[in-house]
Amino acid sequence: MTVRNRKVEQGEHTRDALVASAIALFAEKGFADSSTTEIVDRAGITRGALYHHFIDKHQLFEAALDAVEGDIFDRVQAAGAPLGDDVRRRLAVGVDVFLDACLEPAVQRILLQEAPSVLGWERWQRLDRPRCARRLLATSLGAAVDRGLIVAPSAPALTHLVYGALVQAGIVIAGAEDPPATRTILGETAHRLLDSLFRPEV
Repeated sequence: MTVRNRKVEQGEHTRDALVASAIALFAEKGFADSSTTEIVDRAGITRGALYHHFIDKHQLFEAALDAVEGDIFDRVQAAGAPLGDDVRRRLAVGVDVFLDACLEPAVQRILLQEAPSVLGWERWQRLDRPRCARRLLATSLGAAVDRGLIVAPSAPALTHLVYGALVQAGIVIAGAEDPPATRTILGETAHRLLDSLFRPEV
């Protein structure tokens, strides 16, 4: 391994450590109450290293959000991969993976509760990251519409509506007195909603 490659690898390791530390603290204390000093201390990184990778705490939050969303993306993809082009089952499995993730503190705090306020509502609404669950949902719903399995005037519009419903379900799960029970009920309801979109099988 060359000196340059080692430096790149060390840089990636440092960045990953900072993001992991930020995720843990943001999930535990929230964005406002998590200081950069706590983040670097937990990561075992210098403050200079933090500002080498990130302009400020807001940019670090966005990296934490990317990581949280990317993890959900990977889990949805992995769960759907064995189903091939069975769009209906892929959607159902993806919904379950997403709602299960909504039981996790990092997803609840960073993705569902704080992202709109930290990033700003307008920016949050425009976000469409390469590795986010909304992209996978758009792909599956688009395929279902193209094949005539779902009749809808616009697949993107349908994606906005379904994703909005799932995010709202996640918010309700996060704030529930009994999150697992609430997740079960909302999951059953979400599946009924999805089933109602598909044309009856002949």
